[in-house]
Amino acid sequence: MKKLALHWQILLGMAAGVAFGFLMAKIAPESSFVRDWIKPFGTIFINLLKLIAVPLIVASLIKGVSDLKDISKLSQMGGRTIGIYVVTTVVAVSLGLLVVNVVQPGGYINEETREELMTTYGGDANTKIADARNQQQAGPLQALVDIVPDNIVGAAGNNRNMLQVIFFVIFFGIGMILIPEEKARPVKQFFDGLNEVILKLIDLIMLMAPFGVFALLAALVVESPSADLFAALGIYAVCVVVGLALMIFVVYPLAVKTITARNIKNFFSGIAPAQLLAFSTSSSAATLPVTMERVTEHLGVDEEVSSFVLPIGATINMDGTSLYQAVAAVFIAQAFGMDLSLSAQLGIIVTATLASIGSAAVPGAGMVMLVIVLGQAGIPEAGLALIFAVDRPLDMCRTTVNVTGDAAVSMIVAKSVGKLGAPQVKDWDDNYPK
Repeated sequence: MKKLALHWQILLGMAAGVAFGFLMAKIAPESSFVRDWIKPFGTIFINLLKLIAVPLIVASLIKGVSDLKDISKLSQMGGRTIGIYVVTTVVAVSLGLLVVNVVQPGGYINEETREELMTTYGGDANTKIADARNQQQAGPLQALVDIVPDNIVGAAGNNRNMLQVIFFVIFFGIGMILIPEEKARPVKQFFDGLNEVILKLIDLIMLMAPFGVFALLAALVVESPSADLFAALGIYAVCVVVGLALMIFVVYPLAVKTITARNIKNFFSGIAPAQLLAFSTSSSAATLPVTMERVTEHLGVDEEVSSFVLPIGATINMDGTSLYQAVAAVFIAQAFGMDLSLSAQLGIIVTATLASIGSAAVPGAGMVMLVIVLGQAGIPEAGLALIFAVDRPLDMCRTTVNVTGDAAVSMIVAKSVGKLGAPQVKDWDDNYPK
């Protein structure tokens, strides 16, 4: 008998957790069974995600930065590639923040439910208030000072210091690029191998996901059996989809049309098979071979450009993931009744942008990177339980955005270096998995 796919197992775990939670809330509303015997498994799952966050960003980011050694030969192309990727990611995060602040899906949760959530998952409100007061007393450049750690071991010991870890990792990667390749090779091979191990650990952690989400959602329903929470969750999902749709149908087409003067319809027809594969696999890495073929043969991007821009994009260009992280972080904060200041949301832009650089191009990694964004903003990581129920379909959508962004940037870079020619193939073909 064929084993049920993991994403179906997770969906079944979600449904079972919600159903079990409602059942326990109805037949034994005062019982502590779920809290004492079910919820701990959800806590373990959250802790595993937090456990892997620092190793993941260290291994992935060092690998991504060290892979840029070709910039010495393609400095013009490399600089433009990185610059455009960073710009599109900042646009995506800002767009996500705009949508979630306008709609405010967390505001649909009533005060009673919010108080229950704060009692259950909060616990750090006083700490956040103290941090806010300290920030008000700090100088204008304190945020810049805080990015540079004085002890990387100490910085890596707390997820709230992830910007410091990212700074060190980028600094370390630059050092690897600047030394002779033969001397950097052993270090690079180590981190390449470490990255593979971390990706395998993510696979193992995600095997626990059906049980983890069952426990998290069962506890969530029992501790906050309120319909308004699920209505807010639906509105949150709409916010993410609206933001992703704006990226695919407004931002990317506008950039391609303005800079390359290419027909938008041809752009979408050329990249459509890669988009479909990205949607079905939720993996930019798995889609990369198809993306490269479509961009080269159907969009006219020179192979020299596509072979450089697209692999880098699969590592550092996670526009859809970054947008989702911004919306999710603010939604969770709203659900807990936390009022994020402008500086806190600017911090989310910086953290989500940098975290996306180290986000592995595999299913489930975006949720791990969200832990970093939440921790940096001082938002309770346990709030992940609020969004697990709709994460899988949203993961499929944001991966489609990631791949579309890679294709758009490859066309823009090719145009800027004079390597955007006529497509070799214009007709639709059926050589790709449906």
